[in-house]
Amino acid sequence: MSAPVKRTQWDEDLTQFRKDYSLSKKVLLNCCLVRRIISWASPNKKDSVEDELELSAVRHRPEALEQLEAQTRFSRKELQILYRGFKNECPSGVVNEDTFKEIYAQFFPQGDASTYAHFLFNAFDTDHNDSVSFEDFVMGLSILLRGTVQEKLNWAFNLYDINKDGYITKEEMFDIIKSIYDMMGKCTYPTLKEETPRQHVEIFFQKMDKNRDGVVTIDEFIDCCQNVSLFLF
Repeated sequence: MSAPVKRTQWDEDLTQFRKDYSLSKKVLLNCCLVRRIISWASPNKKDSVEDELELSAVRHRPEALEQLEAQTRFSRKELQILYRGFKNECPSGVVNEDTFKEIYAQFFPQGDASTYAHFLFNAFDTDHNDSVSFEDFVMGLSILLRGTVQEKLNWAFNLYDINKDGYITKEEMFDIIKSIYDMMGKCTYPTLKEETPRQHVEIFFQKMDKNRDGVVTIDEFIDCCQNVSLFLF
């Protein structure tokens, strides 16, 4: 019988990272971009040595690993693993909206994921320059996977606040929820009726809009989600 192949430290690191991630896979409908990038991050001794050097070689230069480690809840090795996947998926060092849409279309072939991908892209694109850099990606991912409840709810509020005016309207909530249903397409059971998204928005809004002024503030959003376990992402 042949001796078992000894696992490398990078094998173990990636396995642990995937295990840690799977505990939060419900976040953001499994966040297809996260799954895609992690799947690309296969361990390789050469990559493990050269990752940090290549951080300065791509056309978009990310911040130093030390700075990202300080700003996120990822370790240095985890950042290297994520960057390996990111550079394979996005050689230029940035992700544009079309890439987001292509990735989500592959994960949800039975529906139309383009609108939800658009909203999600805007949530990751915090500096609104029409691209998501590695820094943008890991900062958002750090919140979604390892942030506090408060941080996750702040991130979710930003997703629903489409025009970034500090309030969520019924139409904004409807646009997001409908885009999720459109993305799921034929995967939903039982089959959704056309009026279902609007009905769900009415229910959510009644719970959240405490002062009945027609908009939901960040405080109302967080208070409702914390009290009734109503997570809309």
